[in-house]
Order: sequence, then structure tokens, then C-alpha cells
Amino acid sequence: MSTPAEGPWLIVGLGNPGPEYAMHRHNVGFMVVDLLAERIGGKFKRAGKAQAQVLEGRIGPMGPANRRVILAKPMSFMNLSGGPVNALRDFYKVPPANVVAVHDELDIDYGVLRLKLGGGDNGHNGLKSMTKAMSADYHRVRFGIGRPPGRMQVADFVLKDFSSSERKELDYFVDRAADAVECLVTEGLERAQSTYNS
Repeated sequence: MSTPAEGPWLIVGLGNPGPEYAMHRHNVGFMVVDLLAERIGGKFKRAGKAQAQVLEGRIGPMGPANRRVILAKPMSFMNLSGGPVNALRDFYKVPPANVVAVHDELDIDYGVLRLKLGGGDNGHNGLKSMTKAMSADYHRVRFGIGRPPGRMQVADFVLKDFSSSERKELDYFVDRAADAVECLVTEGLERAQSTYNS
């Protein structure tokens, strides 16, 4: 898909709810949608029956590229993200191709972005749950967190805060990921890939 689809976009940050998880690598999706919410100038609120926090707004310049978006943070845990996302998709009448999942990605170096439409879940429980609930035909903004060092287990690695050296660049990388989401929604996947797929 080279041109943005019409209709609203549902931009989902994947993460785990609660302050104890806030700075974990697994929560970088929340960090990106929180920044998008700041840019829009609104606050998240509880979505009716869906187990999620949402914020409705618009992204992009005035004119034909301006898009209606629903930012969402599922308040289930990561491995149950699909239910809340699908409930929001049904409520707002968003086709799967207008859903964007922003998530951490182990197989990409820290801070590197990859955007794509569809594909597998690569063992990511949030994506696995979303795909099971609706289909795999949604966009992904994959934020690289790298592999765990030494023999550290993957679960331990993703559920730890970013390291002190990583935190020095984290704001920059989150800002760039938010820019990539905006580009995807307003200018289409091909343009966003050519600009942000590092």
C-alpha cells in the first residue's frame, strides 16, 4: 500500500499497564503513543467497554493529508492485547490495514526502526494476540531493542528498564518513531519506509 487509506487510523502502542512497567523495553510502544498524544495536545481516557485508554485527534497538515487518528494503549497485559484492540477497531470501524501496532523488536539493533504491513509475530506476544483477534494485515512500526546480553533470558531482558547508556538516546529514538508513525499515516508506507527504515 503506497498511499494512506481513507478513514480513521487506530495507532496502538503495545506495553504493560502500571508504573512498575513504565520504563521497560517492552513498553516502548506506550512511550511512542504517549509522545504522539503530547503532540496532539490531549489526554488519554478510559475507552467505554474496551480494556484500553484512548485519545482521538488529528495528525498531519491541514488539507487532504490530515488524518483522524485514535491513539490507544491496551490496559490488558501484553499477551492479551488483541481483545482490546479488536474491540476498538470494531467500535471505530477501522479496517485492519488502518491499524498500526508500535512495538519493541528483539531482532533489530537498539533504536533502529522497521515499518511494514502484515507478516509474522516473530514470537512477540502482543502481535500474536492481535493477529489471533483480527488478522495479520495491519501495519507495524518495529522499534529495535536488540538481543539480550550473554545468557539473559528474553523475558527478563524485555521486562527490564533501558540501560543508562540506552537512556541517553531513548528520547531521540522515541521522537523518531513518532515521526515515522505520522509519516506512515499521512504519506503512506512506501514513503515512511524509505525515510525511516534505517
